Order: sequence, then structure tokens, then C-alpha cells
Amino acid sequence: MASRALHIGVDGRELAGQPTGVGRYLDAVLDRWIEDAAFPHRLTVFLPESARATPRHDTARVAWRVLPGSHAGTWWEQTTLRAAANGASLDVFFAAGYTAPIRLSAPIVVALYDVSFFAHPEWFGAREGWRRRWLSKSAARRAARIVTISDFSAAEIVRWIGVPRDRVVLAPPGAPPVMSGAGLAARRPIVLFVGSIFARRRIPELIAAFGLVRATVPDARLVLVGANRTQPPIDPRALAAASGVGECVEWREYVSDAELDRLYADARVFAFLSDYEGFGMTPLEAIAHGVPPVLLDTPVSREIFGGAARLVPPAPSDIARALVELLTDAPAAESLAAAGRASLARFSWARSAGVIREALEAAAR
Repeated sequence: MASRALHIGVDGRELAGQPTGVGRYLDAVLDRWIEDAAFPHRLTVFLPESARATPRHDTARVAWRVLPGSHAGTWWEQTTLRAAANGASLDVFFAAGYTAPIRLSAPIVVALYDVSFFAHPEWFGAREGWRRRWLSKSAARRAARIVTISDFSAAEIVRWIGVPRDRVVLAPPGAPPVMSGAGLAARRPIVLFVGSIFARRRIPELIAAFGLVRATVPDARLVLVGANRTQPPIDPRALAAASGVGECVEWREYVSDAELDRLYADARVFAFLSDYEGFGMTPLEAIAHGVPPVLLDTPVSREIFGGAARLVPPAPSDIARALVELLTDAPAAESLAAAGRASLARFSWARSAGVIREALEAAAR
């Protein structure tokens, strides 16, 4: 435990606008700290003025510092955020999203969820990939501790950035609460994907597989939810039209939490075919809603999900076979969904928030 109360600075950029994975992770960690009556520290969360609203945490232990700047990118981080953090008399700084200001007076703890920009530079534009690699390596090598979310990511960080393994701590996402809902047999034959659309997540193969699924399950639908961040760009709607399934593939770039819950409650199968992830939060959300996932067979899928998902190779025929099974074989689907629900006990936001707190206390010492 820390010997004194600390003043912790937090880069809150990912809480602004429409939060996705990193923002949701940080929001959950802040929730646990604030709900913990024994949490002794004071927090200052730095946000850009582009934030639509101050996040919901309203307590005397949290100060929200809204800083000038409509675009909270690298320049904002290295100038505006750095100046504000250095002027705030911080004991330690939590960089929750891969990078940190270079010249901070306080020690830092940085969160690196994956290092795909090192392992697969071909998935990124030349300038974007270089920026991510340089800034993340700089932050990680200066950090007193590095937070990550799986053993797979920890090994990748050590491999690509060259930091000692004992500086890397594991704080996986917590499991969402189990949601009640209709049994799978009573749901519509919807295949759901949720997550930012990157090249590594094999949307073309998913759409091609879905075309094969329709031959056996003609009323099936595919719903994609996520912003398109592919490089080089792909067009999911054009791919669906070219595969002859344009009328039964729906793509939404962003939905509210309430709408996302409704989509999970309607879906019979979840598909997330990613070559490279640090963890995979949306398959966990699907499991909590009783939806069995089909995932690409990768080291991190085996580590995190094991027997709680169908793990498949990337060929559309293999993907289609797993989707058809879970759409049409109710006992198999319910058995996999039950295994998924049992696996949720392994993941706790309170435990992970405690790990990050200990990392910050150690860094401040």
C-alpha cells in the first residue's frame, strides 16, 4: 500500500466523444476507484474541450480539467496536456491509451493493450504506424510500470519494445454483468460483429462466409457495428453487394449503449475474426448477453476464451460451418453459451483496478 495519499493525473481523452474500447476500459477503472471507500488518492482527469460532456463520475475525489484544443491528438498531448500535467503537482500520471507526454515531471504508468503496429506494420499507413511505434516505445521505456491485458500482450510488449517482463503488469478487462434475455432458439438468426473495423478483423472473410451461410439459413442476417478504420480502406457494403448478400447485411458505425444491448439480445451468434488482439472485449460482452462467439483460432483467443467460443481457421468455409452450427443446432449453441457464462468469473474490474492502483503507488515511490 502507498504510505500517503497521492495526486494521480489521468489522460482522459478516450472518455470524450463516443468512447470505444480504451475509453470503456478507463471508465470502468475510474468507477471502481471512486466506488471504493478505501481508495485514498485524489484524481485529476484531463480532457479536451471537444468532450461533449464531463463523464458521469461526480465526486470530490475527482477533478475534471478541461483543456483547450478541439483535436486531442499528438500535438495536444505533447504541448497542452504536458503543460497542464506538469503544472498540477502530480505524484504520478496514468497514460491510459498507449502514449504519454515526453517531458513529464511525474513518473508514469502507461497502458498498452496490444502492439499490433509493431507486429504488423502493414496494417497501418506509413506515417500513422511510425507515429504509434515511436510514441508507444518512448512511453513504455520511460514508464515505471506498463499495464496490459493478457499474457499474450505482455510477451509481445517484451518482444517488440524490449522492456523487462517484471515491469509489465496484467489487468484484464472485467466481465460485464450477465444479462437475462430470450433463449437462443427464440432469437432471430442474426450474426453480430461489434468492434472498430480494422484490416486484421477479416470483415471480407466474414461477409464471404455469411454468403455461404445464407444457402443453409436463408433468413439469416449479418449486423456489423463499428467505425471503419481499415488501411487500405475496404467498403463493407460494397463487399456485401459483390457477395450477393447486400440486402441482408447491415453496417452501423456507432450505436448507443442501449441499442447495443438490444442488438446483443437479438443476436444468435457473435463473430469476431481477428488475427491480432490484446484481449477482445466485445466477445466478452456477447458472452454476458448469452451469445456464443465464433473467433479466429489465435494464441490470445485460446488464452482468454478457450472452451467458451468456437475457434476457427480463417477460411470462409470453416467460418460458415461454425456459424451454421450455432444458428441451427440449439443444444450446441446453448452448451457453448453456458460455458461462456461460467468463464466470466475469471474477470473482475475490481481486481484489475486494484492492480493498476498498485502500479501507480509503486511508480510514485
